[in-house]
This record gives sequence, C-alpha cells and structure tokens, in this order.
Amino acid sequence: MLHVKNLTFSYNKTPVLSAISFNAKQGEHVAIIGESGSGKSTLLKVLYGEYDLDKGHVFWNDEEILGPKYNLVVGYDFMKYVAQEFDLMPFITVEENIGKFLSRFYPEEKQRRTEELLEVVELTKFSKTKVKTLSGGQKQRVALARALAKQPEIILLDEPFSHIDNFKKQSLRRSVFRYLKEHNITCVVATHDKEDVLGFADRMIVLNDNKIAVNDYPETLYKNPKTPLIASFFGEFNVLNNQIVYAHQLKVVDQSELKAIVKQSFFKGHYYLIEADLNGEQVFFEFSMQANKGTELFLKVIEH
Repeated sequence: MLHVKNLTFSYNKTPVLSAISFNAKQGEHVAIIGESGSGKSTLLKVLYGEYDLDKGHVFWNDEEILGPKYNLVVGYDFMKYVAQEFDLMPFITVEENIGKFLSRFYPEEKQRRTEELLEVVELTKFSKTKVKTLSGGQKQRVALARALAKQPEIILLDEPFSHIDNFKKQSLRRSVFRYLKEHNITCVVATHDKEDVLGFADRMIVLNDNKIAVNDYPETLYKNPKTPLIASFFGEFNVLNNQIVYAHQLKVVDQSELKAIVKQSFFKGHYYLIEADLNGEQVFFEFSMQANKGTELFLKVIEH
C-alpha cells in the first residue's frame, strides 16, 4: 500500500505541494487532476523519490521513499515512473528497448514477456523498428511497455496518453489499464483527460492551491461536483441559482420559466451544443438539432 503523509514540497522556496495525505491500496488506481501548475507532475516526481521533501513521508508498505539526499540512484525496483519526456534508447529496436532490463538467462521468458507487452501497447508490428524512427505517440507506448517489463508493484503515469492519436487512444487506454488491474499493479496517474478517469480510476484526487481539494470516487464527484473546477473536468456546465448543472442536464421543453435565446450552435456529432443567453447569463445545453441564432427555447433541469 502507498501511504502519503503530510507531504510538503517547495521548489526554490516557492510552495508547490502543501500537507498532501492519501493512501492507495495494492492494485488500486488513483487519478490526480488539477489545472496546469497545480502540482500534478511534481507530486509524481516526489512519490518516485526524485525530490527531497520539506516535510512529511511517503511509504510503500513498510519502506520509506527517500529522495536524492539519501539515494545515489533515484528510484526503487518495485516502482516505475513514466514521465512526459521519454528516456528511451533511440538506436535499438522497440523490442530491444522493452527487453533491455529483462534477464538474458531466461531467453524464452524474456521473449514471451516482450511479446505480451508489445501486444498490450499495440506495437507488435513495430517490434523490429528502431525507436528513433517512431512518432511521439509510438515512443510513449514504448515507454509504457518498458515500465511494465519488470512487473512493478506500483506505477506512476504522467499524462500517459497525451501523445497518442485519438483513433488509437481509447483501445490503448483500455488495454493498459486492464493489464494493470489483471496484474494487481497500483497506479497513480496525473491527467487532464476525463477519459483516463471515468471507467478506470477507483479514486480521484483534485489538486488546487497546492493542496488536495477533494479525494473521492469519480462517480460521486461527477454526479455531485462541488466546485466549477471539478465540473469543468467532466464537461460543459452552467451555474444556475448557485447550482452546478451540466449541459446535458438542460432539456428543451415546450414551456418553462427558463427562456433562453440562442446565440450559436456547435455540431458535436450525435447532438448540437447550444450557446444561449438566459436572463443576461451565458448558458450551454445539448439539443438534438441545430438552432438558429435568435431562436427562443425553453429549458428544464433534469437529474442525472
């Protein structure tokens, strides 16, 4: 289990993280979200032991994670960290990168593990390709596979699918998170993408003003967003009578007290996102068809 107790860290005397405390059980997936500059990436680096703490402690089971003051080499065998910058070997092949840290004394096992991980990150047909010729998204997938090669007990992922093409992202996300669950690997992922959270994360931590603002289940936070920051992570929203209402919760009806005047329509595939004026306030809602500017539509708030 990961134990984070009162973690406090400053960079050049500038506070970055303050009194951070949370736990993650073996096999649990925790998502860290927050605005740019909220400390998501820094938190992962601190958990990995890349920096020394100002205060607090980080434990994996009974072993304390310590920084460069105490460790000549950063990191621990039971923990892997995949950063946004990929530390790969460019002049060898994809399969050689993945198998680099696997024992050569068991060549059959090494080959089996390499093939399994190539399949997880959907790079089987690129196994013999030199890394230097790959795209940014492909390199990110190699970095993921290499981190998983030695079967860590815990993995830290910093925006793990940020370089991946959209048409590959969904299947890759399912494949990687399924692999982590099947092998009972604890995962802490820093992300700005709700798709990394919904359906995959067991808990969601929201960082704001250097602190943990919320630590709860994703479903709870989605259905009951306490702040605009949380609501904005999940999608378009409005604040009506001091209540946060998602765009999909506003339904067009024949008559109501909420009369909106259409300003613009945005095609979103199976629906249009309508921007409208409601008593002088901007409001967004979903509608099945395009609405012309100036059209009056009546709205009703519906529950999830």
